[in-house]
Amino acid sequence: MLEYFIAVVGLYLGYSFICLELNYRRASAMGIPLVRVPVDPLNIPFQVFEPHLFKLLDLFPSAALPTFVPYLRRGWFFIDKADSHLRYGSIFACVTPRGIHVQVCESEAIHDIFSRRLDFIRPSENYKLLEVYGPCISTANLENWPRHRRVLAAPFNESIMKFVWRESLTQTKQMLASWTTPTSLADGIVSVAKDTRTLSLNVLAATGFGRSFSFRSASSKDAETDTASSYRDALSMVLDNAILLMLIPRRYLSLPFVPKALRQVGKAADEFKHHMERMLEEETAALKKGNSGAGSLMTSLVKASNTYATSNKDSKSAKGLSVEEIFGNIFVINFAGHDTTANTLAFAAFLLATAPEVQTWVAEEARKITADVDEWDYGQLFPRLIRCCAVLHETLRLYPPILSLPKHTSSQPQTLVIENRSIVIPANTSTSPSIIAVHTHPRYWPDPLQWNPQRWVITNDDLQESLITPPRDTFFPWSDGGQNCPGLKFSQVEFVAVLALLMRKHRLSIVRKNGETEAQARERVKWVINDCDMQLLLRMRDSDRVRLRCEPGA
Repeated sequence: MLEYFIAVVGLYLGYSFICLELNYRRASAMGIPLVRVPVDPLNIPFQVFEPHLFKLLDLFPSAALPTFVPYLRRGWFFIDKADSHLRYGSIFACVTPRGIHVQVCESEAIHDIFSRRLDFIRPSENYKLLEVYGPCISTANLENWPRHRRVLAAPFNESIMKFVWRESLTQTKQMLASWTTPTSLADGIVSVAKDTRTLSLNVLAATGFGRSFSFRSASSKDAETDTASSYRDALSMVLDNAILLMLIPRRYLSLPFVPKALRQVGKAADEFKHHMERMLEEETAALKKGNSGAGSLMTSLVKASNTYATSNKDSKSAKGLSVEEIFGNIFVINFAGHDTTANTLAFAAFLLATAPEVQTWVAEEARKITADVDEWDYGQLFPRLIRCCAVLHETLRLYPPILSLPKHTSSQPQTLVIENRSIVIPANTSTSPSIIAVHTHPRYWPDPLQWNPQRWVITNDDLQESLITPPRDTFFPWSDGGQNCPGLKFSQVEFVAVLALLMRKHRLSIVRKNGETEAQARERVKWVINDCDMQLLLRMRDSDRVRLRCEPGA
């Protein structure tokens, strides 16, 4: 038996070596720096034990390890920043047995990639795991993507942004109330990350799906059993276990021999499906009665369902979305629209706690602009909160939710001009603009690793402040081109509303350990901020190791 096992392993290693060398020979024709990587980071069996492998490898000095080792780590982009491009140049490739992975860090070349959608294609098959409840915009091919985009972009108008603004303020007031209780002031906030996640979920649920919730802090012991809280709890468990649901079909999680913890995930996934069906039925009934509907994303989805039902579904001119596509998009909107903003708010809160001078700078603007305002009107205030937006942009520059944007060349080789040199990239080759590398490259950003929101603000001769416009495709956390994120404005409005209300009268500080100086506490927080993992999105590995305090400010 052992002999058979050794033989199989030997055959596999030999096959991998041959594939690696064939890919290396194919990649050599590009004439760019290449790094041989013996195992592809997308290899699923390898992903299972990759974290355990690096617990061992991290014990060794990096200089003592082979050159390819850093590229084996899932989410290596975050640790690497722009280092590989500073070493190899604006373009290089990792060559694995599975394929060639070209990395690009040059703004004009990246703009070219985004502009040539038919030449550099988003690999929708890589996102198939997101089809937990059905096909969605993230997995749609070039033919179907515009159909999904038209439906999902329609509700993100200025009318809905007013609602996002109001709901964000309401949730922030409730969050502040929980953050300033005597217990929180004494011991610190139990979990900033969980609370920003709850806030973001509540804003999205109310705005997109007409489900309003009161804010419930991570420290709250109150139990709620109404329909609304059932929806929230089911969605929260689904989002917390999204990767599990992507790997294991939910129908298998309900089987009697499955461990109880997994059955609970399966039950939550089924409950969330029932909630989506109920919302769809309620909105459909309202529209049939001649009512305008809630005006939310769900309203737009129901109209799209009706359009799809009457269109030629087998035609390239099909319109609207099927019911399965509606459920698939509801999931991906909740997943992407909720976790991205929630994580960014958590990063910003911790960064602000390490920089009291930035908090003072933001508070000056918030107090000045809202000084004579009784009602926080979206149209009047949002465009003027420049410094709040600067904090958002600077946080996303260093901590973008997605670190690289996978693309691949079409069935034909494609020429890309980089620094006045034409490079022919083979057909069907992964060619990725690296968000984090461009965001942290000294060619585009002075002192690139320093978190400095002031870099985004310029003052004119009349002492009016405005945001800078960086050179194109040197800052693209929401992607760019025709397939950029439809929720861009949504996330900006939510973040700015939360930050302005928070900083107007409060300050965040670090709960220090016994004997710890302020400088030591800040270094500890910065270490936690930069101890990140990359599952599907970038997030702090364990932000609850640090507690913050939210106190009334001067």
